[in-house]
Amino acid sequence: MSTHFPFTAVVGQQDLQLALLLNAIAPNVGGVLVRGEKGTAKSTAVRALSALLPGVDVVAECRFSCAPASPDPACPDGPHEAGPGTKRPARMVELPVGASEDRLVGALDIERALAEGVKAFEPGLLADAHRGILYVDEVNLLHDHLVDLLLDAAAMGASYVEREGVSVRHAARFLLVGTMNPEEGELRPQLLDRFGLTVEVSASREPDQRVEVVRRRLAYDDDPEGFAARWDDEESAVRARIVAARELLPSVRLGDGALRQIAATCAAFEVDGMRADIVMARTAVALAAWAGRTDVLAEDVRQAALLALPHRRRRNPFDAPGLDENKLDETLEEFGEQGGSEDDDPDPDGPGGGGQPPQDGPDGDSPAGDVPAQGEPSEEGHAPAAQGGGEQSPVRASEPFRTKALSVPGIGQGAAGRRSRARTEHGRTTGARRPQGALTKLHLAATVQAAAPHQRARGRTGSGLLLRRDDLRQAVREGHESNLVLFVVDASGSMAARQRMSAVKGAVLSLLLDAYQRRDKVGLVTFRGTGAEVALPPTSSVDAAAARLESLPTGGRTPLGAGLLKAHDVLRVERLRDPARRALVVVVTDGRATGGPEPVALGARAARLFAAEGVASVVVDCESGVVRLGLASQLAGDLGGTAVTLDELRADSIAGLVKDVQGNRRAA
Repeated sequence: MSTHFPFTAVVGQQDLQLALLLNAIAPNVGGVLVRGEKGTAKSTAVRALSALLPGVDVVAECRFSCAPASPDPACPDGPHEAGPGTKRPARMVELPVGASEDRLVGALDIERALAEGVKAFEPGLLADAHRGILYVDEVNLLHDHLVDLLLDAAAMGASYVEREGVSVRHAARFLLVGTMNPEEGELRPQLLDRFGLTVEVSASREPDQRVEVVRRRLAYDDDPEGFAARWDDEESAVRARIVAARELLPSVRLGDGALRQIAATCAAFEVDGMRADIVMARTAVALAAWAGRTDVLAEDVRQAALLALPHRRRRNPFDAPGLDENKLDETLEEFGEQGGSEDDDPDPDGPGGGGQPPQDGPDGDSPAGDVPAQGEPSEEGHAPAAQGGGEQSPVRASEPFRTKALSVPGIGQGAAGRRSRARTEHGRTTGARRPQGALTKLHLAATVQAAAPHQRARGRTGSGLLLRRDDLRQAVREGHESNLVLFVVDASGSMAARQRMSAVKGAVLSLLLDAYQRRDKVGLVTFRGTGAEVALPPTSSVDAAAARLESLPTGGRTPLGAGLLKAHDVLRVERLRDPARRALVVVVTDGRATGGPEPVALGARAARLFAAEGVASVVVDCESGVVRLGLASQLAGDLGGTAVTLDELRADSIAGLVKDVQGNRRAA
């Protein structure tokens, strides 16, 4: 068995450790979402937590981890008699991003069910995680159908498998822990709200702390068992403290004053619904128990707010999570009890005001200045200086709006999403075929039809249907896929009127929001002056695209051809990386071409490259004024796509709904 890196040996991630420990004390807090850059010990800390959790009493040989004192009456392995059971270590079950639905919820043996009438059920990861930890690394990349199943299980505390008239239900209550890198895309709001707490992590900028991280990691890699043994005392101390806090938890008093502070804080920060209030209350109680107290103090409420509210304040995917701590302190002071935050000094080995876990050496230092301010663009986020004269400073985008539906024609086979038609594992059934590999979605009628002509030859005498492997038919389903939406934005002087550019940015921002909701990848190419650049390579992070867009300056000539050629290169590289993902090119321009030699001819030739390859495209016509030249429509014709004006892009405009961006050409 592999030896995990010790939990107490993790350096400089006190907030992450605290959030995990609070959930270990009170699982009803609701889990932890860990957001942060690569290489910040997110997964290391989560995997190390399972070694600190107390053992679990279970019914012997029950695959669904029923508690012996109160077994689940609907357990598929039951019924169980109440009585003594066996103790096993707490489990941490990892859900791979690419897992199938059957792997998550379990699978029925279809052949035995049809041929023998036996409900042979193989439990999935939700059953394994019951009364333990379900860990999802890169949870923001999880497919939508798996997210839906997680939401159902988290809401009901049970997993349901309904397939071909066979129904199985079992308990599924678990501590949900997810990690994600925001650069790779955001999380669906419904799943985001299911996480009780959230923590932002980043690598320390303090040299001494970074040295200690490297020193401990090298020591662990050289001798995992020996390194873990050196931390046994610290691990045992934390394990004992978790047990003590669990025992103290029912005795902790959440007074009316603390409840009033919790309610006032949630109201002041305008969080949606009441889940935030409940999670804050549970977290504050767990903080008090962790500190060895039986009363919840204002400091517990403050720490609970910092952990439970940041991810619930976001109104759209472009808002950065976080709290205004000055506003938080003012709210707590206004609604606090007299002397409510004055108490004896907490245990010096305990959490103090923040409930921090014990640390050795440099681990206890976590300067606040090490964490970058959320929402600030990185150096890469600033557009380079203009390549032509007359550059104007960036203008703010106008308010986003709901856009019309843009889709790629035909039927694809890309990653699950919500934009274009595709053959997927989920959706409406459109036909049947022989299974290629393991059978996942049985087409019952087609299977019976295939087996029926052979029953006499197989010697059927009873009522059961005699099946062979060759009889089984896989259901062919049609759903929707996500696409690569590549924006090609004209930032030249002809677009530079401030009011006009604000409207253009607002339109692109609206399309980015639509791409986020449809689970697309996005990319951004801009052109102005004498050339074009890839402002953002294709990514799942639409908020990164929004940041690039916000800092985009304008000015100079209009090298339309260069912009289209740069976009063509981006698509060529992306096809090598992800051949199944189809692209939708959105060109935002007034259609003028003035940069470089023979700019009009170059733009037309570049556009025809897209048409020759059948790339779906739409031109957002930004031309304004009484006299219009119609250049954007000509460009759309060369691209083999469709042109829409800024007004027509709105979903509530009087123009017809754009269902196919290649409406002037039938799909092959």
